[in-house]
Amino acid sequence: MKRLTLLLLGLALGVSATARAQGLTMQMSNGWSFSFSGNVNAFWVFSKQNNSGPANSSVRTGLLPAFATFEAKGKEAGLNLGVHFGFAPQINNGPAHDQFGALPNGIQAGAQIDMRQVYLTIGFKDGSQILAGRELGLFSRQNILQDMTLFGVGAVGIGPGGTQAKGTTLGRIAYGYIYPNFVPQVTYSTKPGQAQLSIGLFQPSVFGGGGGAYNVTKIPRVEAEFTYNQKSGKNSYMFWLGGLWQSTSNNPSGGNTVSSFGGTAGIKAGISDLSVVVNGYIGKGLGTGLLFSGGEVVNVDTLSKSDGGYAQLLYKVGPKTNLGASWGFSRLKFRDAVVSNVYSYTAGIYHQWTKSLKLVFEGTQEGSTGGGRPKQIDLSGGFMLFF
Repeated sequence: MKRLTLLLLGLALGVSATARAQGLTMQMSNGWSFSFSGNVNAFWVFSKQNNSGPANSSVRTGLLPAFATFEAKGKEAGLNLGVHFGFAPQINNGPAHDQFGALPNGIQAGAQIDMRQVYLTIGFKDGSQILAGRELGLFSRQNILQDMTLFGVGAVGIGPGGTQAKGTTLGRIAYGYIYPNFVPQVTYSTKPGQAQLSIGLFQPSVFGGGGGAYNVTKIPRVEAEFTYNQKSGKNSYMFWLGGLWQSTSNNPSGGNTVSSFGGTAGIKAGISDLSVVVNGYIGKGLGTGLLFSGGEVVNVDTLSKSDGGYAQLLYKVGPKTNLGASWGFSRLKFRDAVVSNVYSYTAGIYHQWTKSLKLVFEGTQEGSTGGGRPKQIDLSGGFMLFF
C-alpha cells in the first residue's frame, strides 16, 4: 500500500518511482529526487516501584519516536540543495483511552504528533554545508546518538507521570545527559570525514525560577560540536567535544543579565566485537533533564550547576545480536548543594531479526538519592521496524 501510494504520487508529479529496501526514492524529471523513509516502534513496558509501590503496564513508543521523513534533493548553480520534513508521532495516549480532544479534567487525550524536523540544506563544492531550520541541537547531540537505549526504552520516570506519559520514554535523558531538543537554528558544518566541526546560531530559550523570569534574549544562543573519527582494521575510535553559551536578561533595560554555558565530551571505542562509550557534561544555568526546562536560577541572578554522564558496554555475541549494559547519572546543584541526583542501570538485548526489523528486550533500575530514595524497575520488550 505504501509503495502504491507513493507511486501514484510520483505519477501525479510526472516522475518515475523506484522502491528500495530502506525507504523509497523517486527521481524527478527536473533533476531533483524525492525520498520517504522512517520507522515505527512499539514496546510493552512494565514498571514497579519499590517499598510495595504501584505497578504499571503500558504499550508505548520507546525513546526514539516513530518517524515519517520526507526529503527532496537537487543541484543548482553548483550547490547541493535539500529540504527535509520529519514527523514524529506517538502510539500511546497517556492516561486516556480512545479519546479525541480534551477530557473534562483538562488532560489532553489521543496520541500526539511532534513536528521535529523542518529544515533546508545548502551544500558547497568543498563538502561543507549550511543547515537552516528546525533540527536536533548540537550540544549533547552525540551523547544521545551513541546511547544504546535510543533503540529501546531505558528509564521512563518514577511514578505515574513517567509510566503513563504520552510522549517517548527517557532512555538516558536526565540519567546521563541533558536532552538537546529540536531547535530552530542556522548551523555550518565542515566536510564530513575524519574530523568535522559544526557551529550554529540557535533560537535562545527563556527560563525562570528563583525569584526572577529571564525572558529577554537579545542575541542568539551559540552551540558547537567537534568530532574526530579514526579506524584501524576492526578497531574504530570516535571522540567528540560540545559547547553551548547563551546570554539572557530579566529586563529589557537594566536588571540582571546572566550567561548560561555547557560543555560535554565523550569517546567511543570499537575493539573487535566490543563497543565502549564513556561521556560526561557540565553546565551552569541549563537546568537538568531537558535543556532550559526548569531549575536554571537559584536566587534572582545566581545560576544552578549541573553535571552527569554515562558509561556503556555493547558486545556482539552473534552476527545479528548485541548485549548491552550501561550506567549513568545526572545532578543539579543550588549553591553547590546537590538538590537532585538521579541514576539508572540498564541491560539490554538488541537483535536484528531481519534487515529492517529489530527485536529489543531491556531491564532498567532507576532511582534517586532524594527524599525517600525512590527506586523503580522497568522491564520492556518490543519491535522497531525501519523502512
